[in-house]
Amino acid sequence: MDVTHPAGASKREIEVLVMLGARLSNADIAGRLHISVRTVENHVSSLLRKYGVADRRALGELAVQVQAGAPVPGRLAGLPSALTTFIGRSAEREHLMETLRGARLVTVVGPGGMGKTRLAGQIAGAAGSSFPSGGAFVDLVPARGGYIAQAVATVLGVSERPQQSLEDAVVERLGESRSLLVLDNCEHVIDVVAPFVERVLAACPATHILATSRERLGVRGERAVPLGPLPLESDAERLFIDRATAADPGFGADPVVVAKLCARLDGMPLAIELAAARSAGLGENGLLAALDDQLRLVAGGRGVDERHRSLRAVIGWSYDLLDDEEQALFRRLAVFAGAFDLAAVAGVSSAGSTHGAIADVLGRLADKSLVSVHRRGGAVRWRLLQTVRAFAIEQLDVSGERPEIQDRHLRWAADVATELETRLDGDEWYEEFDGVADDLRAALAVAPEGPGELPHRLAQALAHLAYTRRFLMESLGHYRTAAERAPAPGEAAADLYAASAVSHAIGDDGQRPFDLLLAAAQRARVAGDRGATAIALAQAVTTARRHPAGFAAEVPYERLRDLLDEAASAADGSSDAVVAARLAEAAAWAATADRYEADLVLAEAAVAAARATGDPVLISAALDTVATADIVAGRGGAVRQIMDERLTLLPAMSRHDPNAAPEIVDTYRMAHLAALGVGDLPAALSIGQRTMDDDLAGSSYYSAALLITPLVLSGRFDEALRMAGTAWEGWRRAGRPRTGTMSPPMAAVALVHGLRGDDEGYALWRSRAIEVIGELPPHSTFVSMVDARLAVHAGRAEDAAALVRLTFNGIRSWSPPYSRAVGAELAVVAGLPDAPELLSAAERHESAWAAACTARARGRLHGDTAALTAAVAGWEHIGARFERASTLLLLPDRAAEGRRDLDALGVEVPAQRV
Repeated sequence: MDVTHPAGASKREIEVLVMLGARLSNADIAGRLHISVRTVENHVSSLLRKYGVADRRALGELAVQVQAGAPVPGRLAGLPSALTTFIGRSAEREHLMETLRGARLVTVVGPGGMGKTRLAGQIAGAAGSSFPSGGAFVDLVPARGGYIAQAVATVLGVSERPQQSLEDAVVERLGESRSLLVLDNCEHVIDVVAPFVERVLAACPATHILATSRERLGVRGERAVPLGPLPLESDAERLFIDRATAADPGFGADPVVVAKLCARLDGMPLAIELAAARSAGLGENGLLAALDDQLRLVAGGRGVDERHRSLRAVIGWSYDLLDDEEQALFRRLAVFAGAFDLAAVAGVSSAGSTHGAIADVLGRLADKSLVSVHRRGGAVRWRLLQTVRAFAIEQLDVSGERPEIQDRHLRWAADVATELETRLDGDEWYEEFDGVADDLRAALAVAPEGPGELPHRLAQALAHLAYTRRFLMESLGHYRTAAERAPAPGEAAADLYAASAVSHAIGDDGQRPFDLLLAAAQRARVAGDRGATAIALAQAVTTARRHPAGFAAEVPYERLRDLLDEAASAADGSSDAVVAARLAEAAAWAATADRYEADLVLAEAAVAAARATGDPVLISAALDTVATADIVAGRGGAVRQIMDERLTLLPAMSRHDPNAAPEIVDTYRMAHLAALGVGDLPAALSIGQRTMDDDLAGSSYYSAALLITPLVLSGRFDEALRMAGTAWEGWRRAGRPRTGTMSPPMAAVALVHGLRGDDEGYALWRSRAIEVIGELPPHSTFVSMVDARLAVHAGRAEDAAALVRLTFNGIRSWSPPYSRAVGAELAVVAGLPDAPELLSAAERHESAWAAACTARARGRLHGDTAALTAAVAGWEHIGARFERASTLLLLPDRAAEGRRDLDALGVEVPAQRV
């Protein structure tokens, strides 16, 4: 089914969407798709954001459209729903629409209260048909400078994954589709917004950005469109009458007086709305007299600042008309950075205030347009417009209540955050967290300096929530803040230990987790917690040995031995099974000075110690120690068995616990490589798909890369080519990180182009395979295997000896069985004198793919039809279509079948092979 999904929904999300249309529960969907319930919950939350709908019922209705084959219209997630009519601005709308069609960055510039947000919402709604991939309307008022990416990601429904920052995830979501991103109220975070906008414009060539700000963003290519006041004697008066009539249906005004009122207010929409809201009580003549008096009280001359003067005058005048109860609540609302509900307002109100009384006052403030009402689904929330909030903050300072109200806000935030932590197994917390996250962050930012129970509790809970929300870098920062604000060193140690685990989840496997573990050990030592000290030190040793590539400089072996001795000393006399397991694991890793090695006997002892704890995380970590020893010994089958067991442990690991993150991420990666290592292509594809579906382990480009190699080896060339663009562009948008993981997939794509006779494509993707690792190492790589396989396919003997040598330069990875098998076959094809010896060496492996390849090579060498037939059976067993077809060419009675199959794959048979 070819359906347009403007919000960028993935194939798996569309599968979830269709099942929602069938009214299946999350558990039923998880069972049918063979994914976790947590993953389903994340997909549902993501779909809600991408399609801008309120609940599962609305998603179910969209599913009906999808199943019927109807295109889902472009939706702008986060677009605010208007509760009042939009008046005027016809010329501005037409001009903005035209400008947005021709420019990729358009900024509506004007002072506060001019109606920039309402106009941007009108433009965004009207421009939907021009942006079939939808986009997002992001309100930046509650966002602090460091959380712009979070604000955009929340609306788009994306999250952070290993080796992919949140900004990278946003850029990848927008991609090359024609999307519209509206960034509303940029002025207070302009230093952060400007580089973010530059990044999006550079990486997403079809994305257009509409911004609103009190000043230009200063980005190259920006088209600034000034927004002035509403024209007098037309739109200004129409707006006043519309809002006054809404406040008092019997309102009847003298047009002359209304015109004078609008002139006094300089045609500013917000000032007109505030004044009109008072018309029911004062009438237009009373309003005019009151405003004249108020304007005389406001300091400053008329001129360039006149609009600010008149707006401040009308806000102050409206505030002065409030009774004491209304003024008190209005001031206290200033502490909220974003929207708030009744419970939040109760948290900053006087003791004994009931929800009913608070709701009554909020209603009165809303009637006077000092508080805006926001509705989403059945929930009602309120907020202060930015200009109004600035005035409320001033009044809060004047009252002297600010420290007390901020303290109440901090306590409310800590209570809300810790309560949300208790509901992480459901899916409702996700929406609630997004609704209060800006206020939780704001409360923590202005909390009194130094250690304290409330700021520590808030930072710790916010770190946990951000981790589960998959805002990983944010989580890391909050855990470090929690350690700084911890009232006791033992609590700080736990926070730093969690921070090290989150650092692993981000994809930082080396220095930073190591340093955080040492810091955790130091704080645990101060607290007198010998067990926690031993665990942190042992984990530091394991990190340095298990993930040495993440260190700029190798940690000296002598230092690691000293740390291990210190850990053992701290644990002396302990009967704690977890302490014993972590020490045993570290001892296995530190038994030899060689990197990436572990002592098998000690590793097996570590597994036994871990099993005694019953903790799946500890068991998985210990199993990886044994697997490392098996990798060194070349026991691919044993490694595969261990990885299969690690996979079975995944469902028992909490997705909410940062300490499980390193094992979850590592298990997927190592299990995939283990399956490739033994040539089990179906398993490698299955694990790659599971990784892509996992909300923690998979980033889109990384997961796509995992799937490309087994797809190519399976002969599923077109699927691999479709994923190649995603993987390459994702890697490029992520800042081109140097990684060996991306090289084999890029080389595999080069193989497809080479087999199809596309020399230009082959050269391009081969160069990319080298680019992602920086240079071609002087040892066996998948690139060498690809070069050799193309030589075998073409029957080229020139330079064969040198190429064969490259394929036999062994390294400890999954690829040598492939490269050696192909190298041996090339030696046979080229008639190299040492071909028999090379073939015998290549046969010493445990790879089903290599077994089929060497069987074919032996069939070539000896003209052995039985060996060729066995090779065909081997290729069929693992689903390797291309290799099966190539082998059939060597069997005269089945050669025609082979040519047909190669033709279906787009592969031309070289003349000498026909």
